[in-house]
Amino acid sequence: MRTSCKLVFDIQVSTPFILMLRPRSGNQQWVSRDEYDISPSVPVVEFTDTYGNLCQRLIAPKGIFSIRTSAKVQTADIVDEAPGAHFVEIHNLPDTVLNYLLPSRYCESDRFGEMAYSMTYNQSPGYNQVAAIEKWLRENIDYIPGSSNIPLSAVDVNNNKSGVCRDLAHLGIALCRSLSIPARMVVGYLYCLRPMDMHAWFEAYVGGRWYTFDATQPSGPKGGYVALGFGRDATDVAVYNQFGPVVYALEQEVQVECLGDDH
Repeated sequence: MRTSCKLVFDIQVSTPFILMLRPRSGNQQWVSRDEYDISPSVPVVEFTDTYGNLCQRLIAPKGIFSIRTSAKVQTADIVDEAPGAHFVEIHNLPDTVLNYLLPSRYCESDRFGEMAYSMTYNQSPGYNQVAAIEKWLRENIDYIPGSSNIPLSAVDVNNNKSGVCRDLAHLGIALCRSLSIPARMVVGYLYCLRPMDMHAWFEAYVGGRWYTFDATQPSGPKGGYVALGFGRDATDVAVYNQFGPVVYALEQEVQVECLGDDH
């Protein structure tokens, strides 16, 4: 895949930014090349956050400020599936996974125990429970791209019965965590997403590893995902955070193309 993102801002006063726009190599993806252009050029400090995401700090000067990124990423044609993968007991979970069991700002998992049990009671613990949650989301929550610019919590999404990709992920994560299954949000790119934009989905930790789930897409095999960031919920995976007077992007353009073997 070749991914690209262009962001253009009109900055009124010097504004600190934290960006999350560089993919990293990892589970089912390998970054073979990436480019990062900032105009006008300013000093940038890159760091790795608590969740292992590559982040960049900078101060944008007053005036038109643009960010352009692109990456060539080898990714799985079809994400791994594992029906029957077992539930991992809490005492056997890696230390780095434990944080994804807890309620978070947008994923109030302590509010969904009975609901999660009712939709998964006839499933074997683990992967099959998460698959049942994904199926329920697809059938009961309307996916409406562009319907909201403000993150909704899992409780809000369940009440509204609709949301954007980020919102469906929040509810899926909360339902998984209420069953003591670690779950995390992922933000990135998806090939053939319509309309094209940044995308969000969730992963659940079962059978000793993370697996991808996305209720916004049709049931069946999935592929074409490129992850940018991982976190507890939308709080942790914004592609940019700015501080001070609110700044909105004048232009945001996202593209994903599939390259042939000769590329």
